[in-house]
Amino acid sequence: MALPKRRHSKTRRNKRRAQWKLSPPSRVSCPHCGQPKRPHRICQSCGHYKGEEVLLVKS
Repeated sequence: MALPKRRHSKTRRNKRRAQWKLSPPSRVSCPHCGQPKRPHRICQSCGHYKGEEVLLVKS
């Protein structure tokens, strides 16, 4: 197994680790009511999914 001949600096290590960050969850607008929702999930405001009402939402 190969071993490094010289030590990497802290700056070089930190540059590599700077890419490890979370991205915010993606949002799409509901085609029925227009509210933002997560993709491939039931809309929490109107209860529709793929053009069908699958959840009864209390108004």
